[in-house]
Amino acid sequence: MAEVLVYVDHAGGAVRKPTLELLTLARRIGEPVAVALGAGAAATANVLAEHGAARVLTHEAAEYADYLVVPKVDALQAAAAATSPAAVLVSSSAEGKEIAARLALRLGSGVITDAVDLQAGEAGPVAVQSVFAAAFTTRSRVCRGTPVITVKPNSAAVEAAPAAGTVEALSVTFSAQARGTKVVSRTPRESTGRPELTEAAIVVSGGRGVNGAENFAVIEALADSLGAAVGASRAAVDAGWYPHTSQVGQTGKSVSPQLYVAAGISGAIQHRAGMQTSKTIVAINKDAEAPIFDLVDYGVVGDLFEVVPRLTEEIKTRKG
Repeated sequence: MAEVLVYVDHAGGAVRKPTLELLTLARRIGEPVAVALGAGAAATANVLAEHGAARVLTHEAAEYADYLVVPKVDALQAAAAATSPAAVLVSSSAEGKEIAARLALRLGSGVITDAVDLQAGEAGPVAVQSVFAAAFTTRSRVCRGTPVITVKPNSAAVEAAPAAGTVEALSVTFSAQARGTKVVSRTPRESTGRPELTEAAIVVSGGRGVNGAENFAVIEALADSLGAAVGASRAAVDAGWYPHTSQVGQTGKSVSPQLYVAAGISGAIQHRAGMQTSKTIVAINKDAEAPIFDLVDYGVVGDLFEVVPRLTEEIKTRKG
């Protein structure tokens, strides 16, 4: 069975959920080989083995933290040369897509971004994408070289599949470009205790109808009752009611949770482009003609300041 490289997204050895989803998808098209880089890389092996990694290639060096992107591309290029994989899978974060594009260029192959599913094909893996604001579904494959594919978080359920997880040191020689862009400072993002927006299984978003920064407490309360991340439409962000890091949409972040709740959001095409691949969509809006209702699985026509608090209390009651 051909090997499939999976780039491991981790923080000091703690593997992030999208990587485990990639391992699930990789098993459909070959034998997963994980590539873990930077401080704590070796500590990822047990979790990766539990989720199907036959081998774990590790390399720890200061360059991965001190410089941007290129050292990771160097390492993946070295891993591809050592394994001749059937594909390379990377999570669809901003950094992940840059890594994938640079790697595909170096390998002389094609890249597919923002896949929502992977299937085995006779001529290589087939990537399923949701395109044109989710109006169409396409199936594509790379026709030349090693396919490099980025996959949206929450595209697959995490499945345990114990494998050997043999840890092997990866030999990496950094290119001259690796030290071209240096990280000179870092400021930790203040933690809210909520899940990361792009990785969350449930997202609750507020829009223009929230009518003020102080009113986002209603959205946050519902999110906290569900263990969800909080999102916002561009209108809410532009008004200064919520930070840009939480913006969902064409000029913000793309999310694909199991459940997406849109409160006070009209459903402009730019917002829909960032959340239409959500598995179940619920909208709360007092305008029965709002475009968002053309998209949803469940719609509530009503004042969000009446509906959302009652929904929050009902969830708390059922949990209690």
